[in-house]
Order: sequence, then C-alpha cells, then structure tokens
Amino acid sequence: MGIGLENELEKLLRGARQAARTLARSRSAEKNRALRLLADALRDNADEILAANRNDYEGAAMRGRSDAFLDRLKLDLARVEKIAVSVEQIEALPDPVSEVIAGWRRPNGLEITQVRVPIGVIAVIYESRPNVTIEAACLGFKAGNAVVLRGGSDALQTNRVLAGLVARSLAGAGLPPQAAVFVDQGDHDAIQVLKRRTDLLDLIVPRGGGELKRALDGSAVPVLPHFEGICHVYVDRAADLQMGQEICVNAKCSRPGVCNAMENLLVHSEVAPRFLGPLAKQLTTRGVEIRGCERTCRLLPEAVAAVDQDWDTEYLDLILAVKVVDDLEEALAFIARHGSGLADAIVTSDLVAARRFTEEVDSATVYVNASTRFTDGFEFGFGAETGISTNRLHARGPMGLRELTTYKYVIFGDGQVRE
Repeated sequence: MGIGLENELEKLLRGARQAARTLARSRSAEKNRALRLLADALRDNADEILAANRNDYEGAAMRGRSDAFLDRLKLDLARVEKIAVSVEQIEALPDPVSEVIAGWRRPNGLEITQVRVPIGVIAVIYESRPNVTIEAACLGFKAGNAVVLRGGSDALQTNRVLAGLVARSLAGAGLPPQAAVFVDQGDHDAIQVLKRRTDLLDLIVPRGGGELKRALDGSAVPVLPHFEGICHVYVDRAADLQMGQEICVNAKCSRPGVCNAMENLLVHSEVAPRFLGPLAKQLTTRGVEIRGCERTCRLLPEAVAAVDQDWDTEYLDLILAVKVVDDLEEALAFIARHGSGLADAIVTSDLVAARRFTEEVDSATVYVNASTRFTDGFEFGFGAETGISTNRLHARGPMGLRELTTYKYVIFGDGQVRE
C-alpha cells in the first residue's frame, strides 16, 4: 500500500467532511435541484454511460466472471431509465433532515425535541452494480451526508462516468461536488485505508460477498453490513399451490443474481407430492438446477442430491436447494439455522401459521404470500437503497433516506439549572 494512495484518500475524505458540514445546513430545494439535474443528465448522457459499460462488461466477460455477476454489471437503456426514475422518486420524497421525531415538556419547563440529523460522512463499498453509484450518492446527499463511493474494478469505467455526472449536478445546484466523491481504483488497498479513518468517516456500508466481508474485518469505523442473502420460501400445508408456484418461480428466476432471490425452498410433506412436480417443470424450463434432500430426490428424479453446504450457499445463479419438511416447526428451525436474515417468505392460507412465521423468523423482511424479490428500496417506495441491512442496530432492511440519518436532542429553556 503506497503513501500516494493514503494521501489521495485523505484528501478525498477531508473534502467530503467539509462538504458534509455544508450539506447539513443546505435547503431541501438545493438538494432537489441537484437530483433533477442528475436525472436529466443520466438520460442526456445515456450513450456515454452505455459505451463505458460495454467496455467494463467485455473486460469482465474476458476475465471469466459468472453470468450472475455480468447481469449485475450490465446496463441498457431500460436500466439507465430506471435509475433516472429512482432519482426522481428520491427528489419527491420528504427531506428527513430536521424532522421532529418526538417532543415533550418537562415539569421544570424544559422543552425537549428529538430531531433527525445527518450521520456525516458515509463510505459505500460495493462491487459489480453501477446503479449503486447513483443510488448511494443521491440518498446520501438528500439525507445531508457526504458519500465516499468505492466501486469494484470491474465497473470502474461506468462508475467513473456516473460519478462525474453526480459531481456536475451537485455543482450545478450550488452544492459542493465533494458531497459525493469517487475512489477511482478498485483494489482492496483503499478499503484498508478507509476502515481506519474514524476521524474522517462515520459509517461504512458494504455491499458484497465474503471477500468484501473479510476485507472489512477489524474495521475501526462502524460497519452496517449488507452481505449474503440466503433467502427461503416455505410452502405450507395450507398453501394455495398455484400461488406458491408463481411466487417460487418469481423468487428464483426473475433475477437470480441478486441478494433477494430465493436460494432455499422448503415444502411441507403433505403437499410436496402435488407441488414439486409441476414447479420443477417450470423451473427446469427456465434452466434451474434443483439440488434436493432425499425425499425431494424421490419425488423429482431430475434433482441432484444436496449436500450440507448447499443449504448455506448464496448461489446467485439458477440453482435451487429444496427440502421437504414435516411441519412449520421444522421449517422455522431450518431457517433459523441456515438463513442470513435478509428475506424469508411463507405461502399459506392459515393465519395462525402466518402469524407464527412473522413473529419467529428473525429476518429484516418477512413475507406472507409474496415473493422475497420485493426486498428492495425502490419497491418499498424509498426511491432506491444504499443497501439492505441485516443488522439489528440503527437500520434494518432496505436503507432509504431516514436510515441514513441519526438524531440529536435539542433542548430549550428559560434559565433552568439542575438542583
């Protein structure tokens, strides 16, 4: 790790810290103007964005990246438009800064209010998804934070273009462009610097897998994790089986390379003989490989015998692990053992079973009769997300504007002193 990199990152972080102080007192109208300018810039510069993305995509393909990885990396006109729409949705959301969460008056006359404030400087470390460059920057600065963007090397050219558009849009609205600074290199040396700088960074939000998790081990800066998504769907004995098929196909196949895709399917033994055959036909038609427990393999001759590792693997691919269980109790125990806490679902018409599932499954998002694929800031109405937290402190689930704030207490008195 060179002195040059450390010095360069320190300069970026100091600029971000100064920008955060400016943003904390900026008006909503200024931040919204930057968002409007950025949405227009994304559409106006789509050709440049896509040209850079093609170069990144071709390079990643030559390096043998998986199909799921390439899907997360790839942009097209429709995806650029979706990013622009998400920017417009963030603009339309209420500014959380200075929102009064609670207020009360003490017997001694002190007026106490709990007020929402920015966190400060947030580093978002991510890998192959260039849309995160825009989503993290926009949510960050609308919530009054400066954001340090460190994308992966595979998307470097795309991210460079996108970060440039963000900086120009901020400047065009009269805000400091250092409110969204881009680390223009993708190796892990930068992470080793960032995770030590408690003086200049307030929070790190990682979006990636095991390698990124290991790189952040021992971070002195607080980390709000977004790592594996080992998501389950449990098809109960009281399930509408047609609904269950539609949910399972969507949860596995609509976009298998993302963290909210189903990786493990649990099916009650009473409905497994009627449910698994028709579902398997739909899945195999779409190219899904099924890895099943012993009872699943007896029902589905095309299934491959699962091994213990399969239940704890985030495939991010067209591979599904299937287990037949005897009851809800076994399903709950299985999810508690193998789930990652991101998203899990039950398909059932039994309200007692549904209520127990929602109460006992300890995940950030828990679904009844819906696909896990909805675990997403855009789908939740947040416009976008900085990440999906599986933590239990501060923020949990898709992180939108409010999740990128903290609070302070503001107290007004008229001369009170403590006895």
